[in-house]
Amino acid sequence: MANISLCLVTFNCARTLVQARQFGPHILDAFPQHVPTPDILVISLQEIAPIAYSFLGGSFLTPYFDAIREAVKLAAKGHAHVISRNLGMTAIMIFAKDPSNISSIQTAGVGVGVQELGNKGAVGIRLLYSETQLTFVAAHIAPMEHAMLRRNEDWRNIVKRLVFTNNVRATRDEQDEDVPLLQGLQHGDGSGLGMYSPRSHLFVAGDLNYRVSETKPKESDFEKFPQPTDKADNQNHFMRLLKNDQLLQQLKLGNTLHGLSEAEIKFPPTYKLLAPNSSSDWNWARHRWPSWCDRILYLESPVWMQKKIRVHKYEVLPQLATSDHRPVGLSLSVPVGAIPKPPNQEDDIRLHPPFEIDPDWKSRRVIARKKEIAVGIVAYLILTWEGNTIVLATILGSIGSWLIIQSLLAV
Repeated sequence: MANISLCLVTFNCARTLVQARQFGPHILDAFPQHVPTPDILVISLQEIAPIAYSFLGGSFLTPYFDAIREAVKLAAKGHAHVISRNLGMTAIMIFAKDPSNISSIQTAGVGVGVQELGNKGAVGIRLLYSETQLTFVAAHIAPMEHAMLRRNEDWRNIVKRLVFTNNVRATRDEQDEDVPLLQGLQHGDGSGLGMYSPRSHLFVAGDLNYRVSETKPKESDFEKFPQPTDKADNQNHFMRLLKNDQLLQQLKLGNTLHGLSEAEIKFPPTYKLLAPNSSSDWNWARHRWPSWCDRILYLESPVWMQKKIRVHKYEVLPQLATSDHRPVGLSLSVPVGAIPKPPNQEDDIRLHPPFEIDPDWKSRRVIARKKEIAVGIVAYLILTWEGNTIVLATILGSIGSWLIIQSLLAV
């Protein structure tokens, strides 16, 4: 094996259960047909489930993870599910063609939403595959056209507080399928480090929410929204919007996703789409500029390493009726083997991350997790039919108890 073939897919599920039969046939659309199925398949999910289920976690998320597993079975039947993790509403799932090649796993998570909760944030998995260390990060950061600086700040906080640890345990919904995989793992290098690690390749996939304007569109702007019939020389062609893309601009300025590269974008915006209509037109929402919110970036091999990462395809997947985002996929090959130590003190971002790790990252996450559970319980009772049933039963039970006590006192 000279290279490890990877396929990464990012999808904002819009808090709705993914329909496996719709998603599955397209998961590998970004993987070259002439290349065998990928050695590793990584799926980054944002807004995987309603906030109550996401914050409470555990068995509440089992149906949502199971739906993705079923979709992957339709796309890559021979792949085993290795591990799934979530931080609030953001999740990551790893599948491998030969999981015996995986010898260690570390995980990490950080919230950057309100009060550092996980309505926005990042979750990461670092693994050793055939002596090659790979770090995968799923992220979801601040929305809205005007919030570009907030997105940059969210990235900064992710870099500072996404710290990988060795405490990998099978979750309740993984126990039957994945315990044999997880129990055989050894602790490896990379624990206690942030997302930038001297010996690791890095991949970031998610709803990064960068837009093509800092203001909402006016009603008159709707006529400028791209459509599939627009030719390349048409002033409304989607590539005309790409020159205003905030992420590309901020990358050039060195203000976000430091050191990361992105394959050339040749596909239309991925957000914000209404449910498909009967025509072949893109059904854009009028109150948001069509934008490339959903992105996948990677860290190039270091300059002192001869073998380089090779990109195969970067593509948007078909729209699913359950979401206002389109999934995006990236396929690439990574050279097998450990990243060697640099011959000198090279100026590489792996050795000199853009921000230092926050020494209080662990205590801040513990506090935020307690808040998530509290918010999750309240949301469950108020926003779900199961919770409503519990509240109603409690009220009726209290009223019934009061009536019984009153009748007993009246005797």
